[in-house]
Amino acid sequence: MARISSYVFDANVTDNDAWIGTEASNRQTKQFTAAAVAKYLNIKGKISISAQMIFKLVDLAAPTAGDFTGPADGSLISSATTMDLSITDVSGANTVAFLTYLVGNNILISEQNDINNFGHFTIDSYVQKTPDVYTLTLTSLTGNGNFDVDKFYDFALFTLTSQGVPTFIFTQGVPATTWNIQHNLGKFPSVSVINNNNIVINGEVTYIDNNNVQLNFSAGFTGKAYLN
Repeated sequence: MARISSYVFDANVTDNDAWIGTEASNRQTKQFTAAAVAKYLNIKGKISISAQMIFKLVDLAAPTAGDFTGPADGSLISSATTMDLSITDVSGANTVAFLTYLVGNNILISEQNDINNFGHFTIDSYVQKTPDVYTLTLTSLTGNGNFDVDKFYDFALFTLTSQGVPTFIFTQGVPATTWNIQHNLGKFPSVSVINNNNIVINGEVTYIDNNNVQLNFSAGFTGKAYLN
């Protein structure tokens, strides 16, 4: 075999380009393609991307390390409301502290190698189910495509620029002293209320949870509530 330095450099790497290397399990010499190396780095999470985790969707009673379960094969990604996740992603990193921190925030769940299969969600809760599994409860904001079992999915903190300061406008069309508002903002928003004459009305604000609020007034009226 000639000296390595005698070979021409190739800066144009393609999927089928190959390297000679050693198989760890049996120490045999084998070829490894660029595409195979790239796939390994992706699915094993060997390239660190801030605020991103990778899990594999499996059809099992409970997920094992690096897996998640819950969505049925072929189901709409946007229809997902709950899933069980291993406490570690495919890289072996423990994700509990980070996912707990993300409760109330938005995430993007997207299939690797097919960005058209994605879902944009708000995390409502993240609760321990067993020592190695947590249940993730979600509110869907939008999405496209279907879940595929045995595919890998990126879970990433995600907020659209247009969502920088989201505002939910609620219209009360019938005079009432109590307004029940489901805003799905995933937080306790500030609330401003006006009547039909555009006069600000003050009332009692009760936050039921991160997505629902109740407004109580001394007299019934119609108007609008702005939540952001």
